[in-house]
Amino acid sequence: MTGYGDEEIQRLLKEVIPRVACELRQDLWPAMLRRLEAPRTFVPWYDCALIGALVCWLVAFPGGILHLLYQL
Repeated sequence: MTGYGDEEIQRLLKEVIPRVACELRQDLWPAMLRRLEAPRTFVPWYDCALIGALVCWLVAFPGGILHLLYQL
């Protein structure tokens, strides 16, 4: 049984895998400017409530800092 040579494998791979277009379809800078000028999103109220509960928990149980750091 004969094995495939490197050239044969390269030829088969080129047949099977299509070429990828490496050039951008459009300029990205205008999209970046639009994103920078877009209105900022606000933090939801429940995120503030969770942060407040976390701070209260850490004040009530200072040893909880180690437990929190362990989970991170």
